Amino acid sequence: MPRKNIIDLAGKPLIAWTIDASLNSKYITKTVVSSDDAEILAIARRYGADALMRPDALATDTSSSQEVVEHAINSLSEPYDYVILLQPTSPLRDSMAIDDAFELFFQSDASALISVREIDSKILKAFKENELGYIEGISNNEYPFTRRQDLPKTYMSNGAIYIVKVDEFMKNSTLFTNKTISYLMNDVKSLDIDTVDDLKKARERITE
Repeated sequence: MPRKNIIDLAGKPLIAWTIDASLNSKYITKTVVSSDDAEILAIARRYGADALMRPDALATDTSSSQEVVEHAINSLSEPYDYVILLQPTSPLRDSMAIDDAFELFFQSDASALISVREIDSKILKAFKENELGYIEGISNNEYPFTRRQDLPKTYMSNGAIYIVKVDEFMKNSTLFTNKTISYLMNDVKSLDIDTVDDLKKARERITE
């Protein structure tokens, strides 16, 4: 989907849904949109966000989210205790979800939080090939032969919310620390816009 972040979704650009969610959160005090695209930055300003021009070196197919977040933090004129990464492809993640995630985070002793959705535990029954060419369980060699109802619950990052303490992030340049908790979101709120079909689903949910 070319120029996906500014494609129309129910009357406004896709990225505007995330900007609105951020601005309406009671815990977020500064909303910054990082991009190398002047049109995207103009839209960000129009919807109330601060716009940060991303250098070309951080606008390649191999650029990581961590590098972009670090550049944004270093560009700020004042220090912050926490940074939250909100990707624009999660338009159904709203300010209520953001605030719930922050409250869960503040009630814990964690240094990071990642939003997730529950997935089928049968993935634990899968095998991988080791360096000797033999297969082994992706987690251990017991789960492939365990009844599905006896397997532990499994979760996948949905890309909607990443919260991390700034000092922890700057020390290790990672959104995932050894004290990371999860924030569970349902499949609807977890919808990630990757295809035209995903966009159609989002439009249907918004107009219901």
